[in-house]
Amino acid sequence: MINYTLYRNDNSTQWVTFVHGAGGSSSIWFKQIRDFQKQYNVLLLDLRGHGKSQSILKTRFKQRYSFPDLANDILEVLDFLKIKSSHFVGISLGTILIRQLAEMYPSRVQSMILGGAILKMNFRSQILMRVGNLFKYVMPYLILYKLFAFIIMPRENHKQSRLLFINEAKQLCQKEFIKWFRLTAQINPVLKWFRQVELNIPTLYVMGNEDYMFLPSVKAVVASHFKSSKLYVIENCGHVVNVEQAAVFNTAVLLFMQLVPQKMPTF
Repeated sequence: MINYTLYRNDNSTQWVTFVHGAGGSSSIWFKQIRDFQKQYNVLLLDLRGHGKSQSILKTRFKQRYSFPDLANDILEVLDFLKIKSSHFVGISLGTILIRQLAEMYPSRVQSMILGGAILKMNFRSQILMRVGNLFKYVMPYLILYKLFAFIIMPRENHKQSRLLFINEAKQLCQKEFIKWFRLTAQINPVLKWFRQVELNIPTLYVMGNEDYMFLPSVKAVVASHFKSSKLYVIENCGHVVNVEQAAVFNTAVLLFMQLVPQKMPTF
């Protein structure tokens, strides 16, 4: 089972589960724990090969990864802790895993908060993936990761989140990076399905107005998935919204979660 950390609230029966992105770990949520624990039980996860799950999974998972496999890792923790349903908060690639989990087990997902959501790979991101595939066996993964981080988060005000993800990625090994990078071969058909199919689960997309690679596709999806989805755009913010604008992120997400399932909030 992947590593998890609990922050319990004895006055609440509700849960919020945080899912980080590729190359990160549960530690990227350090600006969320205090605010969310005031109202919810908090569950933090380290995905396969990330954070404290790296040593746990060295011998268990040798095959190629898939999005359903990774979603089932999350489900295994929920079942072990006897959590029937939870709000889910994700960032970057973690948003794909939350949506995959919701596709497979919708009753376990009370709401989805998708920060820096990835719903479509634009031309620039497709080029990045091709470059990564070309050099992933011959170039140290950290060089590739630094390149990706700079292209996705290029501005000076993105520096804190860019450096955070690079430092987190240092915990990966080359073989683990390759396993995760192979997921890009599966990503286009998965994202196409997500764009086409609207789930009956309250969903909040939280995006930075400077997240130029992924914001346009999210706007398009929310326009068509208007029954269950809302979009909140944070000004002067890039891809990693929970780090760059933590106070704004926390306020918007907590408001949304408080009104689920009674009413969709209006921003």
